[in-house]
Amino acid sequence: MYRISELIRLDRQLYHSNDLAILWGISNKNTLYTAVKRYVQKGILVPVYKGLYSTVPLSQLPPLELGVAVVHKYTYLSTESVLARAGVVYQAIHKHTFVSSVSKKITIGDESFLYRKLKDEYLSSPAGIANENGVFVASVERAAADMLYFDRNYHFDLPENIDWKKMNDIQKEVNYP
Repeated sequence: MYRISELIRLDRQLYHSNDLAILWGISNKNTLYTAVKRYVQKGILVPVYKGLYSTVPLSQLPPLELGVAVVHKYTYLSTESVLARAGVVYQAIHKHTFVSSVSKKITIGDESFLYRKLKDEYLSSPAGIANENGVFVASVERAAADMLYFDRNYHFDLPENIDWKKMNDIQKEVNYP
């Protein structure tokens, strides 16, 4: 029961296998695999994605936290997700769009995620990015700057919802080409 109590004690719902190894003090991969397998069989851990486990059912996980945990690297919500929230684009966005150091598309349960790869030199710039409840989220202007980096001809349905001066300042600060 010691391992279960360690999970309960922490205020987390998502764990990577490396997190569990550190938390439980297990250095042997086979021992870790066996422990995780047993907890999955008992219903204590729920497999989410390669090496990612949850202590609650998928339906109870906050989608943005799940999106951040899946890549297990620095990432922030940006592009279409942020632009749609702000009413800058009208189309329905069915994927949570993130910017990260990897490029991939993933669907977990009912949630779909799109990760766009951004060069490290741009990704490391904090300009226009804020922490919202543990998830980094781009401002409308940073999201627009990111979108134009990925697609120079992107069409904004309501461009007046973007502060273009702020966006240009962010582009310069990030050092976008």
